[in-house]
Order: sequence, then structure tokens, then C-alpha cells
Amino acid sequence: MISAQEALKTVLNSAQDFGVEEIPFLKSVGSILKEEIFADRDFPPFNRVSMDGIVIDYTSFKNGQRAFKIEGIQAAGSEQITLLNTKNCIEVMTGAVLPNNANTVIRYEDIRIDNGFATITIDTINKGQNIHTKGKDGKAGALLIQINTIISAAEIGVLASVGKSVVKVAKQPKVMIVSTGDELVGVAETPLAHQIRRSNVFTLVSLLERLHIPSETAHITDDKSILKSKIVTYLKEYDVLLFSGAVSKGKYDFLPEVFEELGLEKRFHKVAQRPGKPFWFGYSAASIISNKGGNINRDKKTIVFGFPGNPISTFVNCLAYFYPWYCKALGIEVKEETAILAEDINFKPNLTYFLQVQLASEKGQLMAYPITGNGSGDLASLVKTDAFIQLPSDKIEFKKGEVFPILKYR
Repeated sequence: MISAQEALKTVLNSAQDFGVEEIPFLKSVGSILKEEIFADRDFPPFNRVSMDGIVIDYTSFKNGQRAFKIEGIQAAGSEQITLLNTKNCIEVMTGAVLPNNANTVIRYEDIRIDNGFATITIDTINKGQNIHTKGKDGKAGALLIQINTIISAAEIGVLASVGKSVVKVAKQPKVMIVSTGDELVGVAETPLAHQIRRSNVFTLVSLLERLHIPSETAHITDDKSILKSKIVTYLKEYDVLLFSGAVSKGKYDFLPEVFEELGLEKRFHKVAQRPGKPFWFGYSAASIISNKGGNINRDKKTIVFGFPGNPISTFVNCLAYFYPWYCKALGIEVKEETAILAEDINFKPNLTYFLQVQLASEKGQLMAYPITGNGSGDLASLVKTDAFIQLPSDKIEFKKGEVFPILKYR
């Protein structure tokens, strides 16, 4: 059994690059950008009118003029026109190019128009007001979006503005999520007295969707030969396998034995933590399975996470280990989040304790209120909480006011 810290280090050391693909920019929300995005021209590319109104030469206003004859209209999308007489004005629309020989825009709200003249009705204006000057947001060639940025709606707008209709993003790993156990039935089925509905795989699907990772699901009964046959197929076809169940000490917990027989490299089995201690982690290597078993020849390893079957165990291990592994693999920088323990807690076992908490913002500080559930099988307790607070194994007493890392899921 290894510590939670050693387990995380081992998992992170197995992170691998899944490559880059080019996709239409509108399909890239949630993807990890794998190229730098530069301005193809100044932003904005011209002196841009930012208010509907009129534009004048400020010198005329400074010299006391208040009424200006309207020479014409500069509409957004129209070629630039010129103010022929600096004692006149031009009506301008938001987004239009600033006319030549003019330098100050006055809003319609601050003028009165009668008989082709615009009269300014306020006493003070500033030279250059209501003009978004050329290059103010960025010069041609300026770096607009860093590589490894998670693409959101904000980035989509920038991509469109620089003409990036196709963008390079990190290729997602192909993931299979597998549940095991004869006691599990489908969500739409009515379970018998000794059965329960499958839920862990769908929890994992949802946790992966938070990271925009597509996944597939499967269920395998507690039959060693079937397990072995199915896993051989999955190792060929997928980059990552996430298992829920069959990794502990029960008579039908066949996965560790099957993994060994298939030649998977076990990096650890059991972590000094609660919940989620029976966690198995390892990966395949190229040509490790005999031809009878379905020979595998791969340049990349298939990563295997074997989570314990209790719902809370599966949930916390996905957050604590799969999430960081995925972020490192795709180059995402993750900042540790912390919260202040709101109550004293005692925990005697020499284990890292992932304690469920409710979070509350109080006077600008994030407080964590412990919630006592009914063990790692209490799936319903997740609905009442927001995060796990990670309490280290080298202490027994954890005092109110101390700060610890948290794993948020809301």
C-alpha cells in the first residue's frame, strides 16, 4: 500500500500525449488549444466609432461652435468618407470607420437635430471621445491566445476575428468506462430484492463530460473468462480504461488477477486513503498479450484505472487521480484550490482522508463544513455536498480555521 501522494505522483508520471487534431473552430469549445493565435491585423483594424451620433473636428467646438451642418452619414461597413468642411459634421453609426478630418464623436443623446443641423446640448466634451482607436486592443502580430488555453466562447470570438476557421486542438483519449458485478441491472430495469441499478459508470461519464471527454460504457458480469476476453478487446481499441468494482478482496473481484494474467504492468494496488483504498493502477505495454489472448501491438500504453466499486470511492478517485492525469496529459495547468475547515475533526487511522464538505463563502473566505455520510456506499450523500477536503495522514486532529486542499465537484 502506498501513500496518496505517491499514488498521485505515479499516476502523473504515466501521462502521455495523445496528439493534435484540426477541427472546425465552432466545434472546439472545451478543447485544449495546441497553437498560438496571433492578430492577423491591428485590433481594431481602423479607428472605430463606438457610439451612434455625430462626428466633428474638436477644434470647432473648442472655438465655441455648437451647431453643425450635417454633411452626410458614415454607416458601419461603408468605405471611409471625408468631412469636407471642418465646421460641419457627419452622422456616424457604431462600428463605422471614423471619417477623415474628424476626431470627436458626440452621442445622439447629447445633440438635437433640426433642419439638417446638429446642435450639441451639453457643455463639455473631450477630444477623441467615443472612438476605439486602431490597434488599441492589439497590434498586428500580437499574441492573442496562448497555447494550452481551454477554448471558451471568448476564444471562439477571437478565432473568428482572425480568420481561424480550423484550429489545432489536443486530441482526446478514447475512453471506455466499465462496471462489473452480477448484482447490477440497467437504469430502466426494475431490480429484484438482491439487485441494484448501475450508477457508477454514469457518474463517471458525467465527471468526464465536465472536461469535455467523450466516453463509452460497458458492463461485464463476474465471470473471469468473460472479463478477460472483453478486456483484451478494450486494450486494443481504447487509450484509457476506467473500471468501477472488482478490485478488492472479494471472491469475485477478479480484475487484479485478470490484469496480471494479461501482462498489464501494475504500478500500485491499494492506497493509504479513505475512501477508495483498493484502487488499482497500471497500464499495458506493446506486444504483452499472447496471440491466443488477442495479440496487442501498440506504440502507446493503454492506461488502466481500477476504482473500488463503492460509489464514493469511485467518485473521489476520479477527481483525485484521473482528473490530474488528464490535465497533465493534455497540457492543462491546474491551480490547487483550498478551503478553511469550519469545524474540528478527529480522524485516527494513518490514512489520507477525503472528507465530504459543503462549501460556503463567508466574508470573502471559502469555508468547508464537514458532512457525515454513511460510508463509501452512501451515493445520496454526494447530493448534499460540494467537494472533498483532503486531510493529510500525518495528523489526527484537524482544527477549525486550518486550510486544506479541496476537490470540487460543484
